[in-house]
Amino acid sequence: MHTIKDVMSRDVQVISPDATIAEAARCMRDGDFGMMPVGENDRMIGSISDRDIAIRAVAEGRGGDAKVRDVMSEHIRWAYEDEPVTRAAAIMGEYQIRRLPIVNRDKRLVGIVALGDIAVKERKPAPAAEALCEISEPA
Repeated sequence: MHTIKDVMSRDVQVISPDATIAEAARCMRDGDFGMMPVGENDRMIGSISDRDIAIRAVAEGRGGDAKVRDVMSEHIRWAYEDEPVTRAAAIMGEYQIRRLPIVNRDKRLVGIVALGDIAVKERKPAPAAEALCEISEPA
């Protein structure tokens, strides 16, 4: 059985809550990802996604100079790197998220796992398929 650290990406970019959403959008575009953890004082305090920018900023008439802290999701979900991949898939399904920050036992950010990482790297497709079904159901 794979652990999360076997499938996660260790290349994680963290953004400051004081950065602008335009900066966040550029980072997401350039890195080809849709979510970034938000960090302050060496701690993860939230996350910002392309959806947060669209729904909480653009749809409400905020400009690109709005701060990340004003549109980020504060209740961030995460998993430990030494947990089974099925745990990450279960969290993603339960909370309808496609990307999950991963921490070590000191609760320091060490990676991120996307639903696609689980689908591609996990030998059994069931965890990713189950998570996708749950994510796709209306909230």
